[in-house]
Amino acid sequence: MSSVAYRQDVIDACTRMAWYIDTRAWDALEEVFSDEIRLDYTSLNGGEPAVLTRKELIDAWSGLLGGFSATQHLLSNWLVDVERDKAVATSMFQATHRMPNEHGSPLWTLGGRYRFDLERTRGGWRINGVVMTATWADGNQHLLALAAEKQSEKN
Repeated sequence: MSSVAYRQDVIDACTRMAWYIDTRAWDALEEVFSDEIRLDYTSLNGGEPAVLTRKELIDAWSGLLGGFSATQHLLSNWLVDVERDKAVATSMFQATHRMPNEHGSPLWTLGGRYRFDLERTRGGWRINGVVMTATWADGNQHLLALAAEKQSEKN
């Protein structure tokens, strides 16, 4: 397979992550991740990066992001480096989160860049690392807390 084909497959795996999150296809999301994923959202939340199983990550994201009435994660400006069975893909992102509420704007939009680490498996390229670097935000950041609260009320 050519490096151009690998590059496209890597981008597809990362794009599927965003697509499945936004369409709430939580079961399909399993196909884009390795068994363990190093997740680094410290630019937004502080703390330390975490290593999660695929199930732990999907449960966490479905619990939090599932609390929004809608999300849209746009990825662009891809840079991809492939070396044998490893790849690093970076992209710019814009993520809009929507939740009507009584106490402010129903939208929170976050922008920045992602770094995805991937490994090639028999089943295709799988993401085993995600670093999200937030560089700007606009709107109602309190929607994160409202989404978490809404999901905890359901459980």
